[in-house]
This record gives sequence, C-alpha cells and structure tokens, in this order.
Amino acid sequence: MVPTKKNIFAGNDPFEIARRWYFEASETELNDPDAVALATVDERGLPNVRMVLMRFILDDAFVFFTNYESVKAAEILSSGKAAFVYHWKSLRRQIRVRGEVSKEDLNLSDKYFGERSKQSRYGAWASKQSKPLFDKNVLFERIEKIKVELGNNPLRPDFWGGFKLIPTEIEFWADGEYRLHDRFRWSRPDIAKEWEVNRLYP
Repeated sequence: MVPTKKNIFAGNDPFEIARRWYFEASETELNDPDAVALATVDERGLPNVRMVLMRFILDDAFVFFTNYESVKAAEILSSGKAAFVYHWKSLRRQIRVRGEVSKEDLNLSDKYFGERSKQSRYGAWASKQSKPLFDKNVLFERIEKIKVELGNNPLRPDFWGGFKLIPTEIEFWADGEYRLHDRFRWSRPDIAKEWEVNRLYP
C-alpha cells in the first residue's frame, strides 16, 4: 500500500489507523467525534440507520452501548451483523465498517455505565427505548421513582449493555481535489482470516 496525504493511511493494523484518525478528529470536531451512523436490517431486510456513539476502538473490534430491548438491538441479535460510518467534516475523512456483532463483555459494560453521569444512568433505567411514549411527563415520573428505588449509585440494568462489532471490512476515505478521493479498503472473508488491503477508485 502506498500511503498518501502525509501518511494518514500508513499502518499495518486498521484498528490503529482508526484510533489515530479518531484522536485527530477529537481535536477538530465540535461535537461527538465518536458519533457514527449505524445500519441494521429488520426481518424483512429493510434497513434502519441511526446515530450512536462508538465509545471504544479495541484491538479487534468497535464497541457501542444501548438498551438490549431496543429496535436496533433486536435487529442486531437477529442478524448478527451491522455496518456503520464515521464522518468527520473537519478532517474531510470517513471510515466505513461492516462486520459481525455480538454482546460485549459485561465487565466493560459495567465499567462504562459507571462512568456515565448519574442522570444518564437513571435515564437508562427509566427509558423503554424505541417503545411508544405518549406523554414525556411519564418518563420524568419514571425517573423520579427510580431515583428513590435505586439511590445515589444506580448500577447497570441487565437490559442495557455493549455490542462489539468485529469487522470483515474497513474502508478509509479521505477527500481529494476535484473529487479524486483516496480510498483504501481492508477486507477479509471472515474474522479468522488475514486482511487484504486494496486502493479503490474514487
């Protein structure tokens, strides 16, 4: 692979490259550099896309957290697959990822949940994510009730936790003059195989 743009594509590990790009974006993006558009499909094959926060880039996977009873979780657990894209306008770069998804180790979920603000933890307990809510006051009332029940240190509920996406494809994209963008795709037939890297036409 011939790196371009001051070696931003250089490296022998796509997760290291992704972390490097994320840390650069953390210095330039105004809000949520870890935001991604996450795509899943329902039982009919109809796609669903929503923004989530990709909280960890591990040595072998990307990790985000959600309510396990949400629509996205149901679709992930049904198919075992998902895709997402980072898009950083400040850097004029993006990363597309596709792969296999499973529930993350609960120790990491416990650790992350404990680092969230107390109000966010109460909200996670109170929200029936993706279910109809006819009056937002009902949610606020649930939160106040849960504060009394759980006290000052609410632990992670069983219905909330992490998902780990292990990629079979990661594509790094950087804006180029005259729309002659630079694209490098890391791909493998399954998660047990070695990566193959190819430059793609813009």
